[in-house]
Amino acid sequence: MNHTMNANNPITEDDIANFLIHTPAFFERHAEVLTAVQMTSPHGNRAVSLQERQAEMLREKIKGLEHRIMDMVRHGNENVLIADKLQRWARSLLRTRAPAELPQRIVAEVQSQFGVPQAALKVWGVSGDYAGHGFAQGVSEDAMSFASSLTAPFCGVNPGFDAVQWLPEPAQAMSVVLMPLRVGELNSTEPAFGMLVLASPDPQRFESGMGTDFLERIAELASAALSRLQ
Repeated sequence: MNHTMNANNPITEDDIANFLIHTPAFFERHAEVLTAVQMTSPHGNRAVSLQERQAEMLREKIKGLEHRIMDMVRHGNENVLIADKLQRWARSLLRTRAPAELPQRIVAEVQSQFGVPQAALKVWGVSGDYAGHGFAQGVSEDAMSFASSLTAPFCGVNPGFDAVQWLPEPAQAMSVVLMPLRVGELNSTEPAFGMLVLASPDPQRFESGMGTDFLERIAELASAALSRLQ
């Protein structure tokens, strides 16, 4: 009867694995099994012992951790470089005495410090002393509404925003960043009083999933500086 049951219900690999997991004393009673087990190495398809295979797996895990650490170090170094550029950019704003020079200084330094091919900036609602400047003219109602609707920088492929026309060569803007300029924090509900546009001919330079921490800092610093025009 037992023979019939075994024939109808053969032992599976899962049964064996379950038995070994729940019967650790098996290997104490049969230690020779551990040394006799042969496995195929992923490196050269040669037979290796269980201990050798475990050592290989450990080396692979260590190598993976080393790669992760190197990535963390690399990203850390990149962040330090970006922070240095941001500091130099902010310093240039602080050294700008004439408020009317700020928009051009912001644009020029963004391009210089961060290697941005194109940039443009417009503000609205400025005091009468600055209303005649180019940076305060040529802004559509749609652009103003769109800027106020943003609570974070927009990054991605250019779908044809009005603000892209502010750039020197709008046809070359394949990917863009649009940053609202407002009093206070970028994610507040305050209406925007301006917008900073960055653009690149590379459609992957500014992607929708990219980090925006430094872009937010740029927008908030630019907003604080440009509040002198109000």
